[in-house]
Amino acid sequence: MTVYLVGAGPGDPGLLTVRGAELLARADVVVHDRLSAAELLDLARGDAERIDVGKAPKHHRMTQEQINALLVERGLAGQMVVRLKGGDPFVFARGSEEARALALAGVPYEIVPGITSALAVPAYAGIPVTQRFSSTSFTVVTGHEDPASGEGTVDWEAIARTGGTIVILMGVGRWPAISQRLLAAGLSADTPAAAVRWGTRPEQHTTRATLATLADHPLAAPSVIVVGGVAGEDLAWFTGRPLFAKRVVVTRARAQASTLVARLRELGADVIEAPAIEVAEPEDGGAALRAAVERIAEFDWVVLTSPNGVRRTFAQIPDARVLAGVHVAAIGSGTADALGQVRVVADLLPPEYVAESLLAAFPAPPAGGGRVLLARAAVARDVLPDGLAAMGWEVEVAPAYRTVPVELTDDERDLVATADAVTFTSSSTVTNLCAAVGAGGVPPVVVSIGPVTSATARANGLTVTAEAAEHTIDGLVTALLATLATPT
Repeated sequence: MTVYLVGAGPGDPGLLTVRGAELLARADVVVHDRLSAAELLDLARGDAERIDVGKAPKHHRMTQEQINALLVERGLAGQMVVRLKGGDPFVFARGSEEARALALAGVPYEIVPGITSALAVPAYAGIPVTQRFSSTSFTVVTGHEDPASGEGTVDWEAIARTGGTIVILMGVGRWPAISQRLLAAGLSADTPAAAVRWGTRPEQHTTRATLATLADHPLAAPSVIVVGGVAGEDLAWFTGRPLFAKRVVVTRARAQASTLVARLRELGADVIEAPAIEVAEPEDGGAALRAAVERIAEFDWVVLTSPNGVRRTFAQIPDARVLAGVHVAAIGSGTADALGQVRVVADLLPPEYVAESLLAAFPAPPAGGGRVLLARAAVARDVLPDGLAAMGWEVEVAPAYRTVPVELTDDERDLVATADAVTFTSSSTVTNLCAAVGAGGVPPVVVSIGPVTSATARANGLTVTAEAAEHTIDGLVTALLATLATPT
């Protein structure tokens, strides 16, 4: 099998290449750096082995030689290995050493370039590395040289004479000496300089100064330093987004959270995925639902209350034509969208996405009575079946799925405790997160998708800061924005 040296980009998981994502999804083993975005590891299969070989200052989990040996060992064992490296594998990342080790061992390998921090980080800070007529070239150089080289092997004087923009990676530790050599080489003390720490990530911070004064500011790794006229530009866009640097907890089941997570990240939030629930088969393995679907023609209506109910129900329906003569009702636009994916249009969609609204809009049964199949979560409120029965309908409730709690890791609990806000999309997410961290461990801003979820939050001792006017993911995001967005 092949070992793939994949560039993960500088931090924003959205900057991973399509090729990189494809390989991660197929990998048997992912060997990853410390600076790789943790979310990227979720792209790998659940059963894929994940090996952290990240290096921190003065602390290495593995030496480079050990990493090389690990890649060779796993490659020779016939496993598909993705070596996920921050930035680009061949830009100051020792990818060439890993490739050489694989080549000498006869292990096939492939290089998948990544977006280098030398270009992405300045762009996210609003700094163009080139400008027409003023900065027509740029030089990328490492500030992290072999300690045995004394003052180093980089000819800073030659770089200063070259002109254009200078982009320095891993240079914070030696920046005072580097700046002095650039000044001694003739660069003006007033030359703009900027250091961008944690570029492309929600904690991004830019320090702007001059070549002579940047060292007077507290700098820390990992930072990209830009020297030149362009460093005076401030075409900010990344840090100007309304939820920038706000840490928001998403409690939805991981398989269903992608839309919400993507929306929040686009708005600048630092999203913490702490799934409080997982969707599982009902305790009877779906037997009641299968039995009901086999008799689908006996029902006048099928009522579905969630996208999960749609997916589980229609997994038992081989041909939508069996619904001929059967009406379908849905609670919520998400449920209606899930029906659309199986080419079914809901006959009834209430104006408000709660059971009470569906009851108000539901027709009376025909003369002689009628039957309703309600496919829903195993544990749910009885408002809907009781209300339909009171109207004269014969109701058969078939559990389509159940939600089970997911135990959070210690790291996830710590991240939840430091968050600014939490979003709840169902009562079960409230109940299970509170069970995991306690009401006191829930972030101070609580945003709920609707009144039922809000009632559960209050019953658990939480104060609901905001509730979505429209009980959808879009409505939830709108409520969060109104509550948490940074004023412009």
